[in-house]
Amino acid sequence: MNKIAFTTSGHDLKAELDPRFGRAQFFLVYDLQQNSIQIIDNKQSRSAAQGAGIQAAEIVARAGVDALVTGHCGPKAFRALSAAGVAVYNCDAMKIEEALEALKSGSLQRASSADVEGHW
Repeated sequence: MNKIAFTTSGHDLKAELDPRFGRAQFFLVYDLQQNSIQIIDNKQSRSAAQGAGIQAAEIVARAGVDALVTGHCGPKAFRALSAAGVAVYNCDAMKIEEALEALKSGSLQRASSADVEGHW
């Protein structure tokens, strides 16, 4: 795993993890090898009348991430992420840094399916 995307409303590892995937404000992409952060605005998906999860999945996949850590992921977004080879991890951590440590330590389980219905 090289790059991990986190759903958030902030711009650093101390920011809160956003429980929503498709309508998260930003994606924080953490590069494990470079120890660097990239912030991707999810404005296009947030303002979508429908299909926010699929659009967000495309944004995350284009960023070249191997994994996504989020609170919840719906069925259409989960299928799109899986098709793009992005592993999904659901996490209820309050901060991104906590979620990152949980992922690194192996305490997060990879999701095998969506954990909420669409339009969550």
